[in-house]
Parts: sequence; structure tokens; C-alpha cells
Amino acid sequence: MSSPRTARRLNRILAMLPWVIANPGATVEEVCTRFDYTPRQLAADLDLVFVCGLPGYGPGDLMVAYIDEDEVVVEMADYFAQPLRLTAPEALSLLAAGMAVLSSGQAPAALERAVDKLRGAVLPDDPEALVVDLSEPELVGTLRDAAAEGTVVSITYTGLASGATTTREIEPWSVFSTLGNWYVRAHCRLADAERVFRVDRIQAAEETAVRFDPPASLPPPVVEYTPSEGDVRAVIRLGPRARWVAEYYPVETVADGEDLVVRFSAQDASVTARLLLRLGPDAALLEGEEVAAELADLRARIGTRYGQ
Repeated sequence: MSSPRTARRLNRILAMLPWVIANPGATVEEVCTRFDYTPRQLAADLDLVFVCGLPGYGPGDLMVAYIDEDEVVVEMADYFAQPLRLTAPEALSLLAAGMAVLSSGQAPAALERAVDKLRGAVLPDDPEALVVDLSEPELVGTLRDAAAEGTVVSITYTGLASGATTTREIEPWSVFSTLGNWYVRAHCRLADAERVFRVDRIQAAEETAVRFDPPASLPPPVVEYTPSEGDVRAVIRLGPRARWVAEYYPVETVADGEDLVVRFSAQDASVTARLLLRLGPDAALLEGEEVAAELADLRARIGTRYGQ
């Protein structure tokens, strides 16, 4: 499972490599300016690229990527210098994936055009030969219709983190599928903030007669947590093996050295406590009284259950 932040990082790497290969002698400043890097981020991505390559993965199969004084060097990666040619199975898989995104109703116009072109190349004689029909949960249609009509919906929702069930009114903006689940992005009138709800956690949904005006520009169909003023905040030190947290969760970097110090926000202190328990010795809580109390309680309950 990849997070939106990881996907953005991969996209930037794939954009940066061909440009550096086509512009030998490019400086760190040039690459950072063109691709919105910091020097530290660029060095980290080049280190990642250094251990990637073609199957076989011996020394002669891996890319060479490093910074030489002020020059960014990428070698043994000529396959990035021009677009790759897809095999027939790869092209068919890509077409099916694109059609699946189109069926969610959230595809941008650029993807629609790309799917049409790919369909014409892969299935020139019968463009309708491939059909992608994804099953949808029962409430998806109700929520999608409400989003299209600008109608407020009353939902009964059980939170994934807290387990609490609440009834709230939402202004649905978009309904989409990602990572194997369906979601509705909406303005929640109870929280008075933007929220993303998992459809399978909605126990009931009923359209009201109340209308709303959606935002002029809808946010992208991705699952991201949006911190709010009422969140429980904590400062956490992440060791090298726990740095993935900063890519998976929306955090604020406080200090970046051998360890990474971040400010972590969550609606419930138990979310942060469970994460810290999972990370074990690779992370430490530096600030956050509510999280500290929840973490101590969680450890005590676990110890009681297992007789310790």
C-alpha cells in the first residue's frame, strides 16, 4: 500500500531522472529549482535510486546516482532517456486500470484522453471488447447522486480510530475508490471542516432537502488526513527505521538530523498512542500529555491481558 506522499515522491523521481540524464553537468541548485527539491531531499532520492536497477540486480545492473561536489550525476540508466515500450500484457493491464479509474467518476480529462488513445492502440478493431465493471457498495450511488445534485446527506458513521458512532450531516463533494475501499470527501457540518469518510463505515445515509454550494475547485480524490484546531498534537522523535511515518502521515517537521522530529496531529490520542506502540524503540514521545496518558493506559491493558 502506498501513500499519496510516496506516490508524489516516485513521480518526482521519474521526472527528475530523464532530465538529469539529458542535461549532463546539471548542478544541485538547477535540479532543486526545477523539481522543487531541498538539497537533503535530492540526496535522499539519489541514494534511493542508487540501489535500483534491472533484474539481476548485480553491481552492473544498478544505476549510479550521486552528487559530485555541486554536480548531480546519474549513470547506467539510459533506459530512462526515452519512453519505455509496453508489452501487450502491460498495455492491456494499464488500459484496464485506467478504465477502472474512469468508472469511479473521478478521472481528470487528461486520463480520459489517455485511455481513449490507449484503447485505440490496444484494441483498434473493437474498442468495446474490454469492459471494466467494478462492484459498488450500496450507498455509493446515493452519495454520488447527492454530490452531483448538491444535496446535504445525513449519515450514521462509525469512526475507524475511535469506534464511536455519530449521526452527522455532510455536504458530499466527491465519491471515489482507492486502495480497495470507497470514500466520500465532504464538508462535515458536525466538525465544521473537510473530512473523508470510508463508505463501508457509514451505517445509514439519507438525503435531505437542504442544498449546498460545492467548492469551485474540488480537492483531488485521495485519502489524506487534514489536521484541525481540535486535534490532539504530539511531538515525536523518529529513528531511521521509523522515518516512513513522515511520508505516510501529514506531519510537520520540527528538526531533521540523524533522527527526525515531527509534530503529529490526530483526532484522537489513541491513534498516536497505537502508532508509538507499533514503532517501539524506533520512536519516542517528546511532547503530548494526552498521548502519554493514552500510551500508558494502552500498555497497561496489554500487560493485563497477557498476564504481565
